[in-house]
Amino acid sequence: MKCLAWIDGYVCDISEGQVPLEDRGYLFGDGVYEVIKIYNEKPFYLHPHLQRLQNSANAIDIEIPYSMEEIETEINGLIEKSECRGGYLYMQLTRGSAKRDHLLPEGTRPSMVMYVREFTSPASIEDIKPSSCITLPDERWMNCYIKSVNLLPNVLARHKAAEAGAEEAIFYRSGGIVTEGTRTNIFAVIDGVVRTHPESKLILSGITRMIALDILKKLDVTVSEAAFKLEDLENAAEVWTTSTGMEIAPVAKINGRPVSDTVPGPICKKLIEEFWKKVEAECYDGGKRRD
Repeated sequence: MKCLAWIDGYVCDISEGQVPLEDRGYLFGDGVYEVIKIYNEKPFYLHPHLQRLQNSANAIDIEIPYSMEEIETEINGLIEKSECRGGYLYMQLTRGSAKRDHLLPEGTRPSMVMYVREFTSPASIEDIKPSSCITLPDERWMNCYIKSVNLLPNVLARHKAAEAGAEEAIFYRSGGIVTEGTRTNIFAVIDGVVRTHPESKLILSGITRMIALDILKKLDVTVSEAAFKLEDLENAAEVWTTSTGMEIAPVAKINGRPVSDTVPGPICKKLIEEFWKKVEAECYDGGKRRD
């Protein structure tokens, strides 16, 4: 495939893409973003992603300079030009370029960029490598529901996880309340009930989280969107993470301690199977995945 970038309507090779030095996204992290998975040359759950982009932009008072219909057209066009069968599209919206000043500028046109990268998804459940996690204090700001480009605490936490030989860090707040991961939402089976932190300003409500909840409810699995603590997580029968990039990812170890003898567990395994059915229904016209 071709690694192409779209910068306010201009398409080029990603290595040639440029943004102004005084873009406020670069200077202040004054922007929001989205990541959309591509299967079979099609963006998966595109409209919910675009709605979340709109919600994030509204939360920090940025007016998107394009209509949702225009953005959808440009996304599909970029995927086609990139010849991307499977991967992801990253899109970022900033307040635009202006003389450096903390005060919000007047009359500045917001800027949007997008690019496509190849990414291979597991072909079967047997190909999924269970992950390991560590737990860390959640030192981020209080508006995590905004998909902001300010990700330094997430970056540092994930680095600590990597140093510990883990793939993800799970955040917890005061009192040991588990919130989410550096790039994922967290699910745990506790006393036979699937638990995940409720939607609030303390988490980013993931699109895959939404899909997982919908699947679990249709499977008549008991689900509780209620906060739980570290000690609950330590005693969970199953733990998994959800994200656009990693889909449904079973967790094998937390802080070096095995979660279960069987990973993925029965609920997680069924959830993965049903998630893939949704991918096939939307992006493969009901047929089997071929990439």
